Amino acid sequence: MRDTVTAPVLTVRNLEAWYGESHILHGIDFEVRPGEVVTLLGRNGAGKSTTLKSIMGIIGKRKGSVVFEGHETIRLSSDRIAKLGIAFCPEERGIFASLDVKENLLLPPVIRSGGMSVEQIFDLFPNLHERLGSQGTKLSGGEQQMLAIARILRTGSRFLMLDEPTEGLAPVIIQQIGRMIARLKEEGFTILLVEQNFRFASTVADRFYIIEHGKVIDAFANAELQANMEKLHAYLGV
Repeated sequence: MRDTVTAPVLTVRNLEAWYGESHILHGIDFEVRPGEVVTLLGRNGAGKSTTLKSIMGIIGKRKGSVVFEGHETIRLSSDRIAKLGIAFCPEERGIFASLDVKENLLLPPVIRSGGMSVEQIFDLFPNLHERLGSQGTKLSGGEQQMLAIARILRTGSRFLMLDEPTEGLAPVIIQQIGRMIARLKEEGFTILLVEQNFRFASTVADRFYIIEHGKVIDAFANAELQANMEKLHAYLGV
């Protein structure tokens, strides 16, 4: 009998997705186990962000299988998927200009118990406490990213999908994001990460899946990175 402790929390099988007539995902297969940080790597346009949006149900058409904690979600709406405990932080962050930091932070509804309190969030992101009354879009890029992540930590979701969280950020802020991910992992969160910055991803991820032309073409653990570096450079064009 399979050990339920190590059974995947998310299993994606033969996932296909379309934007209008454009067929983007061509049968994605991967899984994420509880407490892991898993990173999707690939060149621009490979289908990484589309994979997260498809899991969340915020794409025009999708088919295949996405099982989260035993629930098949492929036919569920995005709000029902969110209520199962999946939280998505998009690349564009979605900070509301008309709201201050506190209002942005308190905006998403709590979907289950166990979410971080505002005090815990300020402990994780002290910058936000200092900018509490500031208009959301007056924050720096790094502070906006922290706010976007902080918002979903309140909801009670324990499975976080982060799309390009270090995009365009200064090295010192990237280090802060790395420490934040490590802290969340220690606290039992499971994280699925899309990241162009491979060097950053290598410091936080347990495992990697390589996506090319809408399919997973390779996978390896962090411990196998050095042995796969030449192949990885070819995949990513770095």
